[in-house]
Amino acid sequence: MIDPLYLFVLFGLFTPGPNVILLTASGARFGFRPTLPHVIGVAVGVGITAGLTALGIGALLLAIPVLKLVLQIVAVAWILWMAWKLLRSASGPQADGRDRPFTFVEAVLFQWVNPKIWIIALAASSGFASDLPAHLEALRIGSAFSGINLFVCLFWTFAGTLLAYLLTTPLAWRIFTTVMAVALAASGLMVFAA
Repeated sequence: MIDPLYLFVLFGLFTPGPNVILLTASGARFGFRPTLPHVIGVAVGVGITAGLTALGIGALLLAIPVLKLVLQIVAVAWILWMAWKLLRSASGPQADGRDRPFTFVEAVLFQWVNPKIWIIALAASSGFASDLPAHLEALRIGSAFSGINLFVCLFWTFAGTLLAYLLTTPLAWRIFTTVMAVALAASGLMVFAA
């Protein structure tokens, strides 16, 4: 029988959020292979964040409201900045030599301010806890998040790569980047709804 944690994590991570939007856009704009460091960084960063949440960092955030507020403000600022950057991006794949996909480190660090990951990790830690010692529970939850999210990230990056075949004009690219930027900004503003 499948552990319900895995189904919860799959559903939570597969649905659109900042990572899905950024990876789809990156796959479309830069291609599958150049986006792989971003993919791997997300999978690693999500696992670390989820594992630390299971160890109690999530409870600490809930217990210290000012710490939660600071994290929310940083998250919104970073997500809105990325949305602005995406909106202002070139009207085609790699048209601007300064434009590039996330690096591995940037993707790992982004998970620390990704509100969707914190929400899912908090829910998984509290709703699907086992009787394991704390360090093994953190490893269980962190590895579930990393492993499942790797496949989710690969799926959305590949979907973005396929989507690029439909984006054959500058107008199509502009519409695509605008829609993705607006969706990313909206996901950032949802931080305060949590």
